[in-house]
Parts: sequence; structure tokens; C-alpha cells
Amino acid sequence: MMITSSQCRAARALVEYSIARLAISSGVSQEIIEMFERRLENAAHEDIDALQSALEKAGAVFIPDSDSGGIGVRLKFNRSDTKRIATLESEGGIVAHDDVP
Repeated sequence: MMITSSQCRAARALVEYSIARLAISSGVSQEIIEMFERRLENAAHEDIDALQSALEKAGAVFIPDSDSGGIGVRLKFNRSDTKRIATLESEGGIVAHDDVP
């Protein structure tokens, strides 16, 4: 599934990423992201894949077109899960690899 410009904008808002932060996270230039989100220019498939991957790592889940209502985007975790994870992560302890998806 390839995300749309609207999904990219919505996902960026949900995960609270600026265009600059998404550019760093995805390796796609800010100019390409701005043009893609404003629908002024089509981005290359590789750039769209990189944007989608970066947004998914930040917690966005892209919803494909279906009979139940069309495309969309949501957060991987609800607010309760997010608060619980933040509490656990701030408790301290031994520093180790984080396996939270």
C-alpha cells in the first residue's frame, strides 16, 4: 500500500512530527515532503516508502481502502497505552535495547 499526501499530513500531525523532523527521520528532503503533502508534485515511490516507514516507526498505522470506510491513519497505541509506556520508560533501571514495537 502506498500512502497518499493526506495520509502523510495526518500521520505527521498524529505523531507530532514537524516536516524537518520527518525529513531527518526518513532521509527525504523537506522540499519533497512539502511538495508531496501539498499535492504540487508527485514524489518518487522510494521517497513515499521512506516517509511511510519513518511515520510507522513513530507510531502511525495506515489503514488501506476497504469496504468499511476508506483509507485513513491512526496511532498504534491509544492514549492509555502511551501513558503506560511513558511511565515504564521513565522508571530508570538498567539501560538496554528497547523491544517495544
